[in-house]
Amino acid sequence: MVSIIGIDLAKNVFQLHGARPNGSVAFRKKLSRSKLLSFLSSLPPCCVAMEACAGAHHWGRTIQALGHEVRLIAPSYVKPFVKRQKNDAADAEAIAEAAGRPTMRFVAVKSIDQQASSMAFKTRDLLVRQRTQTINALRGHLTEYGVIVPQGPQHVGRLIEEVRKADSNLHGIVVDLCEALIRHLDALHEQIAELDQQIRERVRASEAARRLTTIPGIGPICAAAIMALAPAPETFAKGRDFAAWLGLTPRQHSMGGKARLGAVSRMGQRDLRRLLIIGAMSVIRWAARRGAPAGSWLARMLAKKPRLLVATALANKMARIAWALLARGEVYRVPATAVV
Repeated sequence: MVSIIGIDLAKNVFQLHGARPNGSVAFRKKLSRSKLLSFLSSLPPCCVAMEACAGAHHWGRTIQALGHEVRLIAPSYVKPFVKRQKNDAADAEAIAEAAGRPTMRFVAVKSIDQQASSMAFKTRDLLVRQRTQTINALRGHLTEYGVIVPQGPQHVGRLIEEVRKADSNLHGIVVDLCEALIRHLDALHEQIAELDQQIRERVRASEAARRLTTIPGIGPICAAAIMALAPAPETFAKGRDFAAWLGLTPRQHSMGGKARLGAVSRMGQRDLRRLLIIGAMSVIRWAARRGAPAGSWLARMLAKKPRLLVATALANKMARIAWALLARGEVYRVPATAVV
């Protein structure tokens, strides 16, 4: 009887390792893509484990439909179980071995809607990076001809004015190439604006996402990213676990009973971590201009710590609050300030 099947995913050929309840080897098979589902459908329900890599969520949903229990494991958690040589058979055996550990942490299988929302966010992120690259290219090329404009997307209009000046000393070829970059930039602006509108509509349609936007520093983009990229809140026992999954808790290097804490671990979802830190920086900039409430946690932190450190700590706090709102179905309430 097979209890756990480890599958090493690939494009066309999959390596399977079946293990019995006592850990002994039941079978080792190499199957093509077309034969994988027919083989799994012929087996009684069991645990099927895979690495959380490209295509894993698609296969997870498909295999779950056959009645099997699916466990996705982060590749970094599988690596310690690989014995000596690195090959497909050893990887499949390591996956089966890791899936049987009682303390192993698993990745939740994403739904089709979650993956679609995740793709929308990542596509927007790609377009934003391309826009930044195009602006930097335009500024860099014009710098070669003595046109100096401050950094930042808010100054793109000045770059365009310099290119389209009637008395410009730029060569005709340079003007034509800059116009091509400007047209590309306009197209990126339109695509990003369209995606932003779609994300806002998706947030307005989700009651949980709307509650997330009540947290200072979390806007529609960040709320949509949390709903798409983060696991279900019940995956974590408390808010600190969610913050640790995001990589916003200190890295430990403790031994001999002495705790040594360093910088944040950066072990988790980097897109969400980046968005939370950007949102925290916006809250800090606002507090620097308007002043943080007297006696508040933020005011005390800004009085004695560097801004970037405060931003990281505030992002950790925002992550915990976001988990609490999702797990308990609550709405954000402004905390009471200490009496000075």
